[in-house]
Amino acid sequence: MKAKNKVRFLIGMLVVLNIFGQESKAQDWPQWRGENRSGISKESGLNLDWANKTPSLSWVFRQAGTGYSSPSIVGTTLYCQGAMDGNGFAFALDTQTGNLKWKQGLGEESVPDRENCPRGSVTVDGDKLYLIRGIGQIHCLSATDGKVLWQKDFVGDFNGKYMSRWGYSESPLVDGDLVICTPGGTDGTLVALNKNTGEVAWRTKEWTDEAGYSSPIVIEVDGMRQYIQQSAKGVAGVSAKDGKLLWCVEIPGYRTAVIPTPIYDAPVVYVTAGYNAGSTCIRLTKEGDGMKAETLYSNKNMVNQHGGVVLMDGHIYGHSDNSGWTCQNLETGEKIWSQRNREGVTRGSVVGVDNHLILLDERSGKLAVVAASPEGWKEVSRMEFPERTQIQTTDNMIWAHPVIANGKLYLRDHDLLFCLNLSK
Repeated sequence: MKAKNKVRFLIGMLVVLNIFGQESKAQDWPQWRGENRSGISKESGLNLDWANKTPSLSWVFRQAGTGYSSPSIVGTTLYCQGAMDGNGFAFALDTQTGNLKWKQGLGEESVPDRENCPRGSVTVDGDKLYLIRGIGQIHCLSATDGKVLWQKDFVGDFNGKYMSRWGYSESPLVDGDLVICTPGGTDGTLVALNKNTGEVAWRTKEWTDEAGYSSPIVIEVDGMRQYIQQSAKGVAGVSAKDGKLLWCVEIPGYRTAVIPTPIYDAPVVYVTAGYNAGSTCIRLTKEGDGMKAETLYSNKNMVNQHGGVVLMDGHIYGHSDNSGWTCQNLETGEKIWSQRNREGVTRGSVVGVDNHLILLDERSGKLAVVAASPEGWKEVSRMEFPERTQIQTTDNMIWAHPVIANGKLYLRDHDLLFCLNLSK
């Protein structure tokens, strides 16, 4: 090969490798808490040093309505739901421009407390979308135009019942041909629906607790596929095949609101809840045709109410009502460090990315980047929320969690939806 051709070849390879590297960093966020519901983005090389470079605002969408739903992103489309004038709707945006692609009305939205609006995120599965409204209806929509393909009512169709009074807050789980959701109540806590028709595939008969406000996850233990979900009284695992109850652990401290999504790190399930309920770690092992669930610890080192927690390198990170931002050892339950950040980001939500945490203060809207390290609180940078909504709600809180997708940071405060560029 001639020298000039060698140079061209090397330049071409560098371009290809650069493009490949850029693509490998990009990641969709197709459902609540991301691809596997961990709350952690696999992207890297993003701008997290906001002191030196504030993320630029790519666009603002101002018609998202009232709602606590976090956005879901696949490719160049963002999906979300909101409510206006007592009526719920789903909508899709172009992530490059923030322009509306479609909007689909879903009917009356009436919830006893904390606004008549949706809480859960949209789950994207190919050309279909699945969502649960605060009023307790699950809808399947066309991802192309928002057309309603089927719907079910948790109360009318399933005699469902949830704890307290704050409306259904779940984000549905799609697994294979099934949609998993939690109507709750004496007819069965969990229901599996055919994702194409909405017909009932099975319902838990042995587990009849009221629904909490958590969202289920899917795991596999020794070849046994199961769905893990929190409920009003504790946490349980049911067979993905037929809904048979495999194990159940009641947690006496559960009351009022059970919200955070369970975390699985083989062979343990970790759950936490607020109102002084604390955290519980359960080891699962196969035992005959069933499962053995052994509680390893249950303590108050993490008391997480709304913002959820993430697991990074063997440690749980999140806000604890008892101690502020907290790092907890997953294996032992020990509190490694805590930080009451009174002048910065106080209680709120967390998302993990590239060995860092992005924290969002639910009251002020302040954001902070903190190292995900058991060595202690190490704040990297801080940023103000781009703009606050003018909609007055019961609490005026930001309960929609931050989302990272394809190099962008998405934030929501009810009707305002922001897209910020995290490129360096």
